[in-house]
Amino acid sequence: MNIDVAQLGLDLGTGGVVGAVTGFAAKKVAKFVAVLVGVQLALFKYLESQRILVVDWERLSAGLLEAGGAASSSTPPSWVTSLLSTASVSGGFAAGFFVGFRAG
Repeated sequence: MNIDVAQLGLDLGTGGVVGAVTGFAAKKVAKFVAVLVGVQLALFKYLESQRILVVDWERLSAGLLEAGGAASSSTPPSWVTSLLSTASVSGGFAAGFFVGFRAG
C-alpha cells in the first residue's frame, strides 16, 4: 500500500482550513441570530407595555417560565413600567448572551 504523504498533508490542511472557516462563520451567524431574537423579545415586551401588542408569554416560552409574583397595590407611571419591563428582558438576554459568548 502506497501512501502519498504530500496529498495526505494537503487534504488535512484543506480540511482544517475549511473547518475553521465554517466554525468561525457558524459562530458569527449564531451570535447574529441570538441578537435578533433578543431584540425581538425586547421589542415585544415594549410593545406589550405600551398596550399595542398582546403577547402570550406562556405559549412563547413553551411553559418554561413560571408566572409569579404578587403585584403591589400602588402602580407606577406607565413609562416606568415600560422601562422596567423592557430592561428586564433585555438585561437577562444580555447577561445570558455574555455568559454564552465567554463560554463559547
